[in-house]
Amino acid sequence: MNKRSQPRFLILAVLTLLAGRGFFSLMSAQQPPPPIYDLVIINGRVVDGAGNPWFRADVAIKDGRIARIGQIAPGLATKVVDARGQIIAPGFIDVHTHVESIYKQPDAENFVRMGVTSLVTGNCGSSATDVKEFLGRIKEQPLAVNLATLVAHGSVRSKVIGLGDRAPTPEELQKMEALVEQGMKDGAVGLSTGLIYVPGIYAKTDEIVALARVAARYNGLYATHMRNEGTEVVAAISESIQIGEQARLPVEISHFKISARKLWGKSDVTLGLVREARKRGLAVTVDQYAYTASSTSLDIRLPDWVLDGGREEGKKRLADKGSRERAIREMKEGLKRSGFKDYDYAVVASYAPNPSFNGKSIKTIAKEVRGKSDLNSQIEQILEMYAAGGAGMVYHGMSEDDVKEIMREPFTMIASDSGVRRFGEGMPHPRGYGNNARVLGHYVRELRLLSLEDAVRKMTSLPAQTFNLRDRGLLREGFAADLVIFDEESVGDRASFEQPHQYATGISFVFVNGEAVFANGEMTKARPGVALRRQDGEVSIAPTPR
Repeated sequence: MNKRSQPRFLILAVLTLLAGRGFFSLMSAQQPPPPIYDLVIINGRVVDGAGNPWFRADVAIKDGRIARIGQIAPGLATKVVDARGQIIAPGFIDVHTHVESIYKQPDAENFVRMGVTSLVTGNCGSSATDVKEFLGRIKEQPLAVNLATLVAHGSVRSKVIGLGDRAPTPEELQKMEALVEQGMKDGAVGLSTGLIYVPGIYAKTDEIVALARVAARYNGLYATHMRNEGTEVVAAISESIQIGEQARLPVEISHFKISARKLWGKSDVTLGLVREARKRGLAVTVDQYAYTASSTSLDIRLPDWVLDGGREEGKKRLADKGSRERAIREMKEGLKRSGFKDYDYAVVASYAPNPSFNGKSIKTIAKEVRGKSDLNSQIEQILEMYAAGGAGMVYHGMSEDDVKEIMREPFTMIASDSGVRRFGEGMPHPRGYGNNARVLGHYVRELRLLSLEDAVRKMTSLPAQTFNLRDRGLLREGFAADLVIFDEESVGDRASFEQPHQYATGISFVFVNGEAVFANGEMTKARPGVALRRQDGEVSIAPTPR
């Protein structure tokens, strides 16, 4: 061996020795490990849903759950979303919806584009009475959002005794109690009432208490569209609280408002009733949409006795001259008590017999159809439309000052009172497209009525706490990965009463159980939603997120 080949020989010998001792396998073991998270969201500001000040952190997701919050290397995840300059928050929970038809529109796009990830339906006394079947349909028709339901007094009453104005017999009340109990066993989160609608308007307080006691046995709550939101609103709130105290269960008052012009500015009185009940130890909360107009049926403008037994019976009564004159007289008296001079504040949202009425006030329609817009003509037009099948309405009957006062309260949740919308169909209330985004854009950013953190709390942890959604509503490790990412400088509503079919802006991502259902301005068509069922005194998810 010559001198020039000796160094090469020595190097080869050393390498052979190291290889034999596993040196190279050790080096290979120090290579970057495979990803341990499905997704990590980086560079965002976290608003955790509890009302805490925002903080900077990354959020990692694994198997549909929040796996870690902190500083996380992007290389540890299969997918990375950069939320630089944006807010990462829990997905919004809308506790007051009417989405019994959701299986026909499983993407629930109008809700998702507002950042909503979970819906509670069955409100205002109307629900599926077979809760097991209703929630079970998610297996055959997956949804983009999570779904919970209340069991509704009105639907239960209608199934047992129909639409008539009478009290149930003891046997009928037992049947109603049994239906509520079965609904609770099958996963309903509580009992709802709609006491301005048929047949709820005919139920006395003791009937509601009896059914609420059944829900209480299963740790449910009582959610009510109370008996009056106008001139008798104080008595209606008092009755709602009485039911909660007698049945010993939490009370959630739906779409809290003052809809009588004569009582505008009295929200301090109505809120005071809730504050006093809370001081006595009753858990009372309210929900609210961020608009000065409500939306419900045309039928509520008619006296209760006209509606007894349903529409066909009502039409027969109105065909009688004396009964029709009585109805007109009572409608005039009710309008005067509320402080409105006519029905110009009542705008048609949807009227199947003549869609050209959509978006027009009753006063305008009366002028077009009857050539006159006096009050008698307006009422005759209402009665004619009722007889033809009724209409969906928008009522511009609230004060912005009251809306603000109610929104400030710590026990107020943000909820839309909307259904799943078909884009371009009818002239619905804009709340179904813009409610959550309107709060963040108008009341937080523009008016500074609320802090960003408190507004998010009202849409997340407060609803989850109220409805016992134990693993939702907070950005916490181990919680379900329902998340929304939005730009606080551009988030807002575009939908208006004149042009309601416009989606919210400023929302960039929405995740449900760890899967993106909305990303970079587009629906992904993913449907990872699950049924949220009450189980053993709590609410949990079923099945395990995919």
